[in-house]
Amino acid sequence: MSSIIDGVDQRTNLAGNNRLELLLFRLGGSQLYGINVFKVREAIPCPALTKMPNSHSDIRGIASIRGKTISIVDLSQSIGRKGIGDPERNFVILTEYNRTVQGFLVSQVERIVNISWSEVLPPPSASGAGNYMTAITKVDDKIIQIIDVEQVLAQVMNITAAVSTDLAEDLAEKNTQTRKHILVADDSSVARKQIKRTLDQIGLDATIAKNGKEALDILKGWAEQGLTVSEHVSLLISDIEMPEMDGYTLTSEIRKDPALKDLQILLHTSMSGTFNQALVKKVGADKFLPKFSADELAAEVQALIQ
Repeated sequence: MSSIIDGVDQRTNLAGNNRLELLLFRLGGSQLYGINVFKVREAIPCPALTKMPNSHSDIRGIASIRGKTISIVDLSQSIGRKGIGDPERNFVILTEYNRTVQGFLVSQVERIVNISWSEVLPPPSASGAGNYMTAITKVDDKIIQIIDVEQVLAQVMNITAAVSTDLAEDLAEKNTQTRKHILVADDSSVARKQIKRTLDQIGLDATIAKNGKEALDILKGWAEQGLTVSEHVSLLISDIEMPEMDGYTLTSEIRKDPALKDLQILLHTSMSGTFNQALVKKVGADKFLPKFSADELAAEVQALIQ
């Protein structure tokens, strides 16, 4: 099964062209789910698991894989569905999010599909604030749900958005007089809340967009109002993976627009890897920062706006 993602390095040219590849999988039913191939290390039959006392109920156990001890999360249970049955009859998708490697227990791994981000849409508003979808798309007339993995990890791993007290007080004091404005673009509701809380703690205001297209429309709207965008907003913090328009394409569009080109851009993403650093330079972003450390985000933001 690991061969399903062989050649991931050859797919890096998709990024920056508003395209992505999704690994499709199931969670014990007919519904198909998708995960960005860039975040997948491999997909394997589930190894023997060791249950750890006092661990989160969604963690089915730990496994030794490639010489590392990795937590295996029941992805079905973590999004409020019935848990996957006997783990060793199912599969694990090994992923790298937020600087850590974790395994997601799934019932079946299907195939990889290549699509445009323009074909990936935000979830319907009727799905409610408590749902675990970050986007949906359609493949062969079947709806594919893309899970907000950052939301899953936040609840399982108890990730905090608290800036260290001394740092928060120091930066907030510096920003008290100017109260600079930041534009944030991220499709994950949890990520948006984490970033907003971090900015609040260091005395910065923010406008929030749910994807790259929405962020670009906001920027163009400010420009049409006659505002000097790079003075009105001090920084754009953008995720990379977003429906309709990804962060790389958003950055490229900003750099091509004379009214927007001077805006500072921080790409802030759960995707890691050296290819990101190269693409940051290619599309013209000012900085790349892996998610999520509130202290690092606060410090990088402060350095850029100064």
